[in-house]
Amino acid sequence: MEKKAINVRKRQGIVVSDKMMKTRVVEVSETKRHPKYLKQYTVHSRFKAHDEKNEYKTGDAVVIHATRPMSKEKRWIIVGKAE
Repeated sequence: MEKKAINVRKRQGIVVSDKMMKTRVVEVSETKRHPKYLKQYTVHSRFKAHDEKNEYKTGDAVVIHATRPMSKEKRWIIVGKAE
């Protein structure tokens, strides 16, 4: 039996809100290049991520992985602090 490589979606971002119980809002920044004008610009995305122990606070750099839907908007889980 061959094992398939599981492609887990993971992202690195900064916690911008810790006001909810067991949930953190993580902002992920990504640099893109315009196809025609070749100028670089930054795109920000915000994800709600599960934090079981409420251990991450605003300003912490964290790594999040995709998981099963936990609520209407929460589909990510915090794995640990970013290096």
